[in-house]
Amino acid sequence: MKNNSIYTLIAALFLALSSATAQNSAKPLLSGYLQTDQRLLLKKPGNWAWNENRLSLQLNKKVAGRAKFHSEIWLRNMGLPAAATSADLFNKGIVDPWNLEIRDAYVRITGLFTPGLDVTIGRQRIAWGTADKFNPTDNVNPYDLEDILDFGRHRASDAISLQYYFNSDYSLQAVFLPFFQPWNMPVGVFSSVLTPDFQFPFEGMYLKNYSDTLEMPQYNFKQSANAGFRFKGFAAGIDFSFSYLYTREGLPFSVYNSLSPADTLGGIAVRSVMRYPRVHIIGADFAANLFGAGLWAEAALYIPRDSVVMSTDISPWINGGIKPVTIDSTVLKKTPYLKFVIGADYSFANNTYLNVQFLHGFINERGKDNLNDYFIVRYEINLLNNNLKLVPLSGGAAITRWSHISDNYALFYVPEISYMATSNLELNLSAGIFGGKSDNFFSKLNDYDMVIFKMKYSF
Repeated sequence: MKNNSIYTLIAALFLALSSATAQNSAKPLLSGYLQTDQRLLLKKPGNWAWNENRLSLQLNKKVAGRAKFHSEIWLRNMGLPAAATSADLFNKGIVDPWNLEIRDAYVRITGLFTPGLDVTIGRQRIAWGTADKFNPTDNVNPYDLEDILDFGRHRASDAISLQYYFNSDYSLQAVFLPFFQPWNMPVGVFSSVLTPDFQFPFEGMYLKNYSDTLEMPQYNFKQSANAGFRFKGFAAGIDFSFSYLYTREGLPFSVYNSLSPADTLGGIAVRSVMRYPRVHIIGADFAANLFGAGLWAEAALYIPRDSVVMSTDISPWINGGIKPVTIDSTVLKKTPYLKFVIGADYSFANNTYLNVQFLHGFINERGKDNLNDYFIVRYEINLLNNNLKLVPLSGGAAITRWSHISDNYALFYVPEISYMATSNLELNLSAGIFGGKSDNFFSKLNDYDMVIFKMKYSF
């Protein structure tokens, strides 16, 4: 109840501030949108997979002179009622779950100390890369994997960003993040999509119980802080940039597993220790226009600071647990590995649009030998002065092993229809169809074919 009161107070202060500041300006300072997102599984019995009602409020205010304040909060009814006992009915947070999230809150000062230097301090989204949603260089902010189908979503980070403009074409940005923020994992029916399958040392074993300890880095500059820089330019009709980031992997690695019998039928209880290793990331990207077509390419070279070795304790099956006996396996080699994406789009004269991309290495894939290939395509037809959008072709394919494609592939198809009922009200109906084999992101969605309805009102 205390947290709920704090959230309510924050929301009230936000609205009061926006109302007061709006009276001092002729321009609207408060904007946002109301969105509902509903998803129903097609597999019998047709369970509800997702319920989200989001109110986004954005406040922009010129504070004084060259300073600008920006913030965004999400107030959401998120999830389905999860009452398990009659006592839960006394808790509105369980019966009608909701949450409040500060997405952004920062102040930006232009021309600080010297002309051309912009300084941004606070919780901010620092986006790097030029590709469409799939950006291997975009690693400053942690990924927000809550909604696994919202590709490219990140959380903002508490950071200091300094960007110096040499002129209108070239700039240099330096970023400093004082503490490490891990990625948050998917929720609801998608919670197991990014969980790797556990490999047991002996046949007949199966996972019955699991627990883990997450070793977070100490919150000091040496262990937790991240930093990087990006040089961005425009020449000969080409936007390009080069970047470097010293950070940690956003998803943890298991470095120790203790196995013990959970029953007499082969059930195993696993206790794991997990860590976030350091990594250097060197990135480059470009975007250009050629004969009316947009072209882009983006690549990131990941250089692990150290190899990651997982030790599995199997002493209960070797000497009854008297002395520890472990099997060591390298789960991440120190060898650098490259993720990249290339793509193109084109708007045709008949109000149709085509977007194609090839991606090597998905967001959860680490290590040179663990990167899969993805082909992504989207074809749109715009009608009624662009108020009606039909997307008959949207989806793609994933290949995990080219030598045996029949057992190492995934297909995904997401057709869509969108209608602008008014200038600020959009209705959207789509479906998600998934299929495939082997261990890759989209094949793990095999049982989650769904129909999706969204409504978004912007103001």
